[in-house]
Amino acid sequence: MCLRFHFCEDPAEPGRPTHEWLLQHARSLGMPGASVFRAIAGFGRHGGLHEPRFGELPGSQPILVEFLLTEDDARRLVDSLAGEPVALAYARWPVEFGLVGGRS
Repeated sequence: MCLRFHFCEDPAEPGRPTHEWLLQHARSLGMPGASVFRAIAGFGRHGGLHEPRFGELPGSQPILVEFLLTEDDARRLVDSLAGEPVALAYARWPVEFGLVGGRS
């Protein structure tokens, strides 16, 4: 499964970015890995445009955190976030993933 979280970068904890909190949470559950992407711009369910502007404080830049997981791990991660105080939008869809190349 591809599991992608979408949010604007606001601290989940004082002084700690949401993406760092989410990565640590996923690691504590034994998830195999994730990637964090900063989007150029975006808007959410309330319609406000989010994009970085010169001199603006952090917090309005859209962030994507993506995981490639088994279906069970994706469900376990989403379920583990249900009781957390941070609200995160997510999308989940089936994908094929693996490794190619490399040396033995």
